[in-house]
Amino acid sequence: MARKLTLVKGRSQRGSLVYGMRIFEPGSLAGVEDARVSLADGTSGRVTMHLIEGTRVQIRRQLMQSIDAFFELLDEQ
Repeated sequence: MARKLTLVKGRSQRGSLVYGMRIFEPGSLAGVEDARVSLADGTSGRVTMHLIEGTRVQIRRQLMQSIDAFFELLDEQ
């Protein structure tokens, strides 16, 4: 069931989250590489790509856990 979003007042640091998703047929994926991003200051960076395999339910569960872990690590910085 979808959760309702709530508005949090105050000034929080803003950012840009870059992500992409695609489910491939079993056996069709040969490899995964880092994605390259170009930054406004002229430099470039890399975005690590992650691979989760399993059923749709398993993939969804692991993805949600990974998203939670990502924001926990981000909050520690």
